[in-house]
Amino acid sequence: MRFNRAFFRTVSHLRGLFAPPYYPERHYMRGPGPACAARAQRNDTGIL
Repeated sequence: MRFNRAFFRTVSHLRGLFAPPYYPERHYMRGPGPACAARAQRNDTGIL
């Protein structure tokens, strides 16, 4: 039993090293950022 636990823990660790899990919330863009707001403000005032 102890061997199985150690084996699966090792396999899980190696899998994480070679194929890290994907978390879509880390890559999700939640809206326009501050650069977009600054660019829009510049365009509204006529300054490019």
